[in-house]
Amino acid sequence: MSELIYQRCFNHQGREAVARCPECRRYFCRECVTEHEDRLLCASCLANSATKHAKRYALFRYLLLTGGWIAGFLMIWLFFYYFGQTLLLLPDAFHDSTLWQSSWWRQP
Repeated sequence: MSELIYQRCFNHQGREAVARCPECRRYFCRECVTEHEDRLLCASCLANSATKHAKRYALFRYLLLTGGWIAGFLMIWLFFYYFGQTLLLLPDAFHDSTLWQSSWWRQP
């Protein structure tokens, strides 16, 4: 840790270094480092880690979205299939339209 006293910032040569990036192993001043997940990272390493994180979960997100579409389509198809089967189970007397030909609403 004593070597940190003599180090200068990688981006600003006139400033003394206060931290060392664990990814690229360079020294930086306090304006050039950012705390991320309890570590002090430089801006370029922070951008690289965010890009790696996004690429890692892109396939998972795609599979999850595709699975959601397939599951939704299957649920809708099953709903209408069973609804049609239920309509087929109704007796024929229900379909003979005698209800609409009689004046049931006029009877007291």
